[in-house]
Amino acid sequence: MLKRIPLKMKRANLLQIPKFSLPEGFSVRFFKAGDENTWARIETAVDEFSDEAAALSHFEKEFGPFREDMTRRCLFIENAEGEAIGTTSAWYGTLEGEKEVSGRIHWVGIVPAYQGKKLSKPLLSLAMDVLAKYHQTAYLTSQTTSYQAINLYLNYGFDPYITNETDIEAWRLMEEVLGRKIL
Repeated sequence: MLKRIPLKMKRANLLQIPKFSLPEGFSVRFFKAGDENTWARIETAVDEFSDEAAALSHFEKEFGPFREDMTRRCLFIENAEGEAIGTTSAWYGTLEGEKEVSGRIHWVGIVPAYQGKKLSKPLLSLAMDVLAKYHQTAYLTSQTTSYQAINLYLNYGFDPYITNETDIEAWRLMEEVLGRKIL
C-alpha cells in the first residue's frame, strides 16, 4: 500500500490553460441552492467522508457562509440524465508560507462509476478558467495516494511546493510511482 503523505502544488500563472471538452452527453453547471446535498453525495462516493452527514457537516463549516461564492466557483458535471456525477471548486485561499490570496483547485471528485470516462481534464480546465477570472496564481493540496491526479496536475503546469523534508519525501515517492522526474 502506498504511503499517504500530504503535498502541495502551485501554478505560477493562469495563462495558457489546457483546453479539453466534455465528452458527448455530459454538461457542466454551477452550484445552486440545495446543491450542498449533491456535493456531499459526490464527495462521499469518492471516499472523502464516511457518510453524507459528515460531508454535509464539513460543507457547512467550510462553505456555508460563502454560498454566494459557490454559485460562481463550484462546478458540477452532469450526465445525460441531468444527474451531477462530478464536482470541483475554483476556490481561493492562502498557501502555507505565502501572504497573497490565490486561486485554489479544491474538492475534486468524480463518482467511481464515471471515473475513466475522460471527465477530469475538462473539469480541471473549466475550474482553472474560473480561477483565471479572479486570480493570477493557483494552488492545490492533495496526497501521494492520489498519484493519478498528481500526474494530471503536473501536466497542467502545477509544480511541487516544498516547505519541509516531508514535502521532499512525498515528491520523491511521486517520482518513483509516476516514473517521471519531478524535482
